[in-house]
Amino acid sequence: MVARSADNSEMDKNTRSDVFICFSCVLFDMRRAVLVGVQGIIPHPHDLLAAGLWPAASDYEQRGEKMPDATVKFECARYVITMDLQRRIISNGSVVVQGQRILHVGKSEELSHVQADRVVDASDMVITPGFCNGHMHISYAHATRGIFPDDLGSDYLPNVFKLQAIMTEEEEYYTSLLAITELLKYGTTTFMDPGSTKYIDHCIEAYRQTGCRIITGVHVTDKPNPLGLPVSTTADAIETVEVAIKKFNGQLDGRVSAWAMPFAPSMCSDELLRGCKFLADKYGTGMTLHYNNSQNYIDASVKETGMLPSQYLEKIGVLGENVTLAHMLGQDMSEVQVLARSGSRAVVVPTAAVKGGAGMAYTGLLPEMLAAGMAVGLGTDAGNNSNLLETNRAMYLIAVLYKDARQDPKSIPAETALEMATIRGAEALGLSNEVGSIEVGKKADLVLYDTRSAEWQTLFNPVNNLVYNADGRSVHTVMVDGKIMVEDHEPLFVNEWELIQKVQGIGEDMLARTGLSFQSRWPIV
Repeated sequence: MVARSADNSEMDKNTRSDVFICFSCVLFDMRRAVLVGVQGIIPHPHDLLAAGLWPAASDYEQRGEKMPDATVKFECARYVITMDLQRRIISNGSVVVQGQRILHVGKSEELSHVQADRVVDASDMVITPGFCNGHMHISYAHATRGIFPDDLGSDYLPNVFKLQAIMTEEEEYYTSLLAITELLKYGTTTFMDPGSTKYIDHCIEAYRQTGCRIITGVHVTDKPNPLGLPVSTTADAIETVEVAIKKFNGQLDGRVSAWAMPFAPSMCSDELLRGCKFLADKYGTGMTLHYNNSQNYIDASVKETGMLPSQYLEKIGVLGENVTLAHMLGQDMSEVQVLARSGSRAVVVPTAAVKGGAGMAYTGLLPEMLAAGMAVGLGTDAGNNSNLLETNRAMYLIAVLYKDARQDPKSIPAETALEMATIRGAEALGLSNEVGSIEVGKKADLVLYDTRSAEWQTLFNPVNNLVYNADGRSVHTVMVDGKIMVEDHEPLFVNEWELIQKVQGIGEDMLARTGLSFQSRWPIV
């Protein structure tokens, strides 16, 4: 991949760095400022302008005009997988970005006349939309990832929340920063953290620094629960949700959305569920719930209400087009019909379900939900149950699980798996008007895969290669909201190794403070 200057001359990476450093020094000297280096962070010109460290466009200001947005052109890509209505895959394609949005998409020869401030040779790249992760607990798991034996089942969860409860603001910030770094490096540009971040005020800096697009909020309960989650009064829980929505929704130039997040129907009263749905409607935002129906929960629902869980949620008015249910295990066809007619959306989490032995391919009716027209996306849950965040692996799992369980190779084809990670995933988050496909006018959230590696060969059908062959390590460049955040496989906003060492220390301190330890089944000598 080769970058070019505005006059189309090639610059190698070292030359570009030298030019940037020299230019930055000139700028900071002009302002008599001292540059206190943050390793790995490369400022965007618009950020420097906002800080008063970029030359003002005085000619535009004198005319009372806005300075034009910078343009980037990714040209001659091997393939551009658009995910538009026609699901076009453009060979030898180009994508032109202006500011935060996509300006042109098409064949390279048709866009050869289009000039840009920066032109990137993408001839060995496959370009996809940025991925949407619809359910990802981002703030705590990375500090202690891998400590839980894989035979604990759900018994590990109280310890998860015990560890989270003792995290400080600083610890949660750094842990979130590492998790988001991993997400971005593997192509996820939009994700929902379903309410597990304790210190959103502190972690908003991680969202700003990484440039990610996030749905956040505060999960609430008003009933005793086996996980040890804090229990509030119903009124206090509703107030907490409203304060979070009013405070965070729309922050960071719209990249942050805030939703109502009652933890799960079994842990919330009817009044709390209705109150959260009311707030989602009032503020034009969404609501998400953990919705994993164990047989015990189904039996209890039938005994107490005479209805299956989704039927009861419909009765009390908490389903709808702005409601996203996560996990989606244990439903029958009558419940699928209830959810579909309500317009409710879903996120399935194959990475966590398979590792936890949940029987997803048998108790999760994904093909039926899709056939009923539901918007269904993919999630990865958390770094301490699925242990991974990589969308490629989630796509692979969802594409093969139902083929095997139903002995039907036509079930959930690769194209459907990719839809669930992109446009269907965006629909499940209520964001499909802005992200999920590469179309003119949409937000410029793009992923460039470098195909110069064995796992991409041979390359005839890029969707098959992407879902069944490739993994996140071949992600070369990631753009979010028109800003390049990952380039040449490296995050541009942080020194990754220093961050890794920091979070390792945080994890060790947390285990020491809680006294938790889990021995390896094999001796570590």
